[in-house]
Amino acid sequence: MFTGIIQGTAEVVAIDRKEAFSTHTIRLPAALLPGLQPGASVAHNGCCLTVTRIEGELATFDLMGETLRLTNLGEVTPGERVNVERAARFGDEIGGHAMSGHIMATAQVTEVVESENNYRLWLQVDSSVRRYLFTKGYVGVDGISLTIGELEGDRFCVNLIPETLARTNIGTRRPGDRINIEVDPQTQAIVDTVERVLAQTPRPTH
Repeated sequence: MFTGIIQGTAEVVAIDRKEAFSTHTIRLPAALLPGLQPGASVAHNGCCLTVTRIEGELATFDLMGETLRLTNLGEVTPGERVNVERAARFGDEIGGHAMSGHIMATAQVTEVVESENNYRLWLQVDSSVRRYLFTKGYVGVDGISLTIGELEGDRFCVNLIPETLARTNIGTRRPGDRINIEVDPQTQAIVDTVERVLAQTPRPTH
C-alpha cells in the first residue's frame, strides 16, 4: 500500500528494453535507501514495482508488457525523473489517501494554467475512468494524492501547491503528456456496487 505522499524523484539512469519487457535502473534519493532490499515495493509515477537488484544508490526493476502498455513508464527515457514512494509500513502516517499502486489508465494533459499564486493542471480521461471522479474526491496523479478541483465533461483539474511542485515531477508536465491515474479504491468499489445493484433492479412496467 502507498499513501500518495511522494518522497522524492529519482533519475532513470538506464533502460534495457526487450520484447514486451523492460528493466529500469534508477538512482534513489539517499533517504529512501536504508532498509531497502530486493523484493521490496517502490512506486514509480504511482505504479508499484518490485526491486530486483540494489547496487549502492542504484535500484533495478523489471516491467512487464502490460505495465509498459497501461502506464507512462514505457515512454520514460534515461535522464528523466520519476516520482518515487516506498511502500507504507504499519503505523505510518497516511497523509494522502490509501493507494494500491495499480494504475487504472493514463490521462492526457490538456492545459496548464499558471498564475502568481496558483498552478492548475487539466487532464482528459477516458469515460471508463470519468465515472469514478467527483469534485473534491481523491485521485492518484503520477502517484501523487490530489483532490479533484473541477470537472468539465471528461476533463478534470487539480490544483498544486509549491511544495508538491518542488517535491515531484508534476511541474514538468506539459499539454500532450500522459499521466498515470489511480482512482480512489473506495470510490471505485462504491460506484461499481451501486451500478451493479441498479442494473439488477427491475424497472417499473408502467
